Amino acid sequence: MQQRTLGPRTVSAIGLGGMPMSIEGRPDEDRSVATIHAALDAGVTLIDTADAYHLHADEVGHNEELIARALRSYGGDTSDVLVATKGGHLRPGDGTWTIDGRPQHLKEAAKASARRLGVEAIGLYQFHRPDPAVPYVDSVGAIRDLLDEGVIQLAGISNATVAQIDEANEVLGGRLVSVQNQFSPRFRSSLAELEHCAALGIAFLPWSPLGGIARASEVGTSHSAFQEVADAHGVSPQQVALAWELALAPVVIPIPGASRPTSIQDSVQAAELQLTDDEIAALSASGE
Repeated sequence: MQQRTLGPRTVSAIGLGGMPMSIEGRPDEDRSVATIHAALDAGVTLIDTADAYHLHADEVGHNEELIARALRSYGGDTSDVLVATKGGHLRPGDGTWTIDGRPQHLKEAAKASARRLGVEAIGLYQFHRPDPAVPYVDSVGAIRDLLDEGVIQLAGISNATVAQIDEANEVLGGRLVSVQNQFSPRFRSSLAELEHCAALGIAFLPWSPLGGIARASEVGTSHSAFQEVADAHGVSPQQVALAWELALAPVVIPIPGASRPTSIQDSVQAAELQLTDDEIAALSASGE
């Protein structure tokens, strides 16, 4: 698979988002493990998770533990797999999401995530979402401390603005390696952050990168261009969406969520799909 740079690491151009395997509508564990193994078989070396990817209040870290078990049971070499997790979001068990960006919480959460993942140091740790009740520099300062203490190897942020990207990079002493924001055919308001990351050489990880693509086959919709390009290449519109995102900048590494092997097997093929300049322009214009 095509490779891309994430800080000092080289990872697959398409990653795997673990959230669908642990929240509402999640499959049984066997299918989830089969999905992770299928991703590894296809060359995926970036897996994204979070301690908040769970359903019930008493199962914090469900997805982290699931990924750890799947990696242990995989028959091949997983030493080059970068597992990225996040802290600062909470799920009290009633279906809602809450935020806790207090430095003490983040430090405790990171150490708990490391235990669940079964690692001495987390490969990539990301501050999940800004907490309006806590100064952003304080929250990111906790990530810096974790980096300095060796609890984490690499530091990232998520759901950040351009100003927060610069602020975080300053607090981290220029060691910010990734930004994970929502970006897809339907949700493009993070384009400024994507372009800012490209200018800085910081990896941009679109979460929910296939948003809106389910309606691509509906003629006349804003996303029907994706179906047209898919038909021209004989591939799925999902592959076209991911290939379009990859073409926007060399720092982009989409992390499509999956809960069945066939989904991730289709997604990874986007790394080899070559779109023309005209197709990229048409897809970019389709959201205007």
